Amino acid sequence: MRLEPIELQHIKILNNLPLCNLMATQQNLNFLPYLQLLLKDVVSTYCKEVRELGLKLLGVISESLGLEREYIENVLGDEQGGQHMAINYYPPCPEPDLTYGLPAHTDPNTLTILLLDHQVPGLQVLKDGKWIAVDPHPNALIVNIGDQLQALSNGKYKSLWHRAIVNSNEERISVASFFCPANDAVIAPAKKLTSEETPAIYRSFTYDEYYKRFWSRNLDEEKCLELFK
Repeated sequence: MRLEPIELQHIKILNNLPLCNLMATQQNLNFLPYLQLLLKDVVSTYCKEVRELGLKLLGVISESLGLEREYIENVLGDEQGGQHMAINYYPPCPEPDLTYGLPAHTDPNTLTILLLDHQVPGLQVLKDGKWIAVDPHPNALIVNIGDQLQALSNGKYKSLWHRAIVNSNEERISVASFFCPANDAVIAPAKKLTSEETPAIYRSFTYDEYYKRFWSRNLDEEKCLELFK
């Protein structure tokens, strides 16, 4: 049986964000026309705080790999790279077993920080061939490793398959913040993580090349990184 996608209402709030520019266009806010006006200050503050958290996480991850703290941030191109934020609205579905909210996929970017609806579960991750529900917790954030971090770490950090499911009775909202390299950033396993015994798993590529290849295929196909070995 083939699952069919629901119509997901999606607002793209931020694009290429060294600075927090929240001027979303009105056409992107059709189903919540006053969102920008009412929540601008809240969203702006959230974006700045999440960006600081994301950069701290990238620094800690760099150090955990034995690299300089700023290594990953420098590779991504801090001044040109971006932070994108999207608000996803999942309406209730009377037959949730026959559809999905978002199909199984890995994230093509570097790092994703996800704020979940703490009352309605919906996120699942694939582990050992089984889909495991991620129960939401109040005052908690989910951090997803993206494909670029798997490549930079030479496979030490893994981008996991995940998906979003719908609820039969309740609507759900999630807020995702994506940390992305600059389009011309060259992504490759850090030289310090490769040797004759542990050669580079992935070839070098630009993020623009990867991003275009990622979206030229179905999300639930083989992991896109396999095409860059």
